[in-house]
Amino acid sequence: MDNLTHSLTGLLMSKAGLDRFHARATLTLVLAANVPDIDILAITRGQLSYFQAHRGITHALVMSPVMALLPVLVALAVSRSTRGWLPLWLISLAGVASHLLFDWTNAYGIRLLLPFSEQFFRLDLNNLIELWIWTVFFLAWLAPMLSRLLSSEMGARGSHGRGWAIFALAFVLVFEAGKALSHARAIDVLNSRVYQDGPPVRVAAFPNTLANPFEWAGWVERPGFVVHFPSLNVLGDFDPTAGVTISKAEPGPAIDSARTAPEIQAFLKFAQFPLWSVAPAPEPEGALIVALRDWRFPFTAAAIVDGRDRVIASSFHY
Repeated sequence: MDNLTHSLTGLLMSKAGLDRFHARATLTLVLAANVPDIDILAITRGQLSYFQAHRGITHALVMSPVMALLPVLVALAVSRSTRGWLPLWLISLAGVASHLLFDWTNAYGIRLLLPFSEQFFRLDLNNLIELWIWTVFFLAWLAPMLSRLLSSEMGARGSHGRGWAIFALAFVLVFEAGKALSHARAIDVLNSRVYQDGPPVRVAAFPNTLANPFEWAGWVERPGFVVHFPSLNVLGDFDPTAGVTISKAEPGPAIDSARTAPEIQAFLKFAQFPLWSVAPAPEPEGALIVALRDWRFPFTAAAIVDGRDRVIASSFHY
């Protein structure tokens, strides 16, 4: 999820009651809800380094206690006291957990079991930005401020916002449950049809709009091709002939050679739905561009393979 959502989550967790346990709970939770994204520092070594590091060890379960310690150190430095560090660390751990849970819900996935496993865990439910979550979180953040403003005009006591915060966090659970049902329906719809006289090898559905939780991007794999449905609304009719058919590249020496390129190897560790393409390169003569993408995102790793099946150049870009 985006960092604004993570920050608001930490703020609302504090208002929901965790701020009662330490004076610096709010600061700690906002920092903790974002701290796994410290992996962005890898961008200083280039796009590929960041791609390899993103959602990696800083998002792993075994690193959660260490990640939770960093916001605590900041908060204690601000307080100029180590008093209450243990409850503050537990609060920080809850903030880190909220980050991991949110990242688990989207299509990119998260490598929770590093360094023991490179597997990405993902639920394919959320976009990077979810408009409904934004709306409710902003409402829960602004409502107490408006309440205090109105109360001050009338001489009454304003609201702390605990009820709004609990409502917003509960809304997320209900919203995610609803999206899970919608996603399961999309998968069932895709699996229930035949495509060019044959059943799917596998199917997938990914969120593709900010506003409609019933609309998905559908993908169907067959032995020689994939079919892309840019807009699959689970509340409407589904036409299995309306998708865009994309042919798979035939296996061959060019693809085998491209697999040795560092960018391709890094991408293959990430790709859950790899799709190869091979096309003539403008130069040198007889060379081929071998490109690899994933159904979920427009990321691309590519290699130029010459007529002798040697990789002469390779690249990665978002």
